[in-house]
Amino acid sequence: MKTRKLGNLEVSAIGLGCMGMSHGFGPAADRKEMIALIRRAVELGVTMFDTAECYGPYLNEELVGEALAPFRGEVKIATKFGIQVVDGKQIQDSRPEVIRKSVEGSLRRLKIEAIDLYYQHRGDPNVPIEEVAGTVKELVKAGKVRNWGLSEPGISSIRRAHAILPLTAIESEYSMWWRKPEAELLPTLEELGIGLVPFSPLGKGFLTGTIKAGATFGRDDFRSIVPRFAPKMLAANQKLVVLLNELAAEKGCTSAQLALAWLLAQKPWIVPIPGTRQFSRLEENLASAELELSPEELSLINTALEEVEVVGDRYPEALEKRTGI
Repeated sequence: MKTRKLGNLEVSAIGLGCMGMSHGFGPAADRKEMIALIRRAVELGVTMFDTAECYGPYLNEELVGEALAPFRGEVKIATKFGIQVVDGKQIQDSRPEVIRKSVEGSLRRLKIEAIDLYYQHRGDPNVPIEEVAGTVKELVKAGKVRNWGLSEPGISSIRRAHAILPLTAIESEYSMWWRKPEAELLPTLEELGIGLVPFSPLGKGFLTGTIKAGATFGRDDFRSIVPRFAPKMLAANQKLVVLLNELAAEKGCTSAQLALAWLLAQKPWIVPIPGTRQFSRLEENLASAELELSPEELSLINTALEEVEVVGDRYPEALEKRTGI
């Protein structure tokens, strides 16, 4: 597996997003199978694993901690603070005392002495980012955190946080069907020397071509409340799937591999973290790290993408308000 750098943190070119193994996409998968899947990822060269305190809550960190316990020092684990689950609802809470409590819980569940990459999961409108950065700076000095980042922050927050404690990475949704980061986020990160970790690089499964028009999702599947996955939107967005299938066929790869290779080709400091519960999909996704796209191929793909209009919001309004803080 090729490697890349997020700031000064060197990791595999493609990481593994672990959320969906126990949270967000229906009932949790079999624990033993997911431990085996994570360990298979290590065998295939993955060194970047992503989880969060609120996934489950807590279940996903416990899963990742158990699975990666034999590989301490060989892999990097990213987790997140700043979203608490109270009475079944997520609330943003980045008060210093909450962060300090969160880090202790994450260290215990992950079975590690220091967190390799600690993200603020979402901004807290009630806590200045300078206060958050200062708290994490104390945790770095205490040896409990090695690097830190922000998930889906506003540009102003990135600059203000970076001035207090240099950021290693920003986590943000970014894919062929969510390209908003190209306008302001990517230029800002390039200027400041901060890496980008795209989550949902396969559009929550849509870019694999396996989600057809008319697909439905259970109430425990996050996509059931995402406007972009509503029946009319899914039908309209099939044009993107058709295009992607055609481009992938020309390249001799799968749609998912092309979508990931396209992301990797955007910047050398981009490390996508596709998630999966299937061993075959894991191997398929990781193989995209070896897929090279020439400037001519990228130009052709981008021209084709510009001719397809993606419809539907990526989040319900209430969740979109949590981003860009």
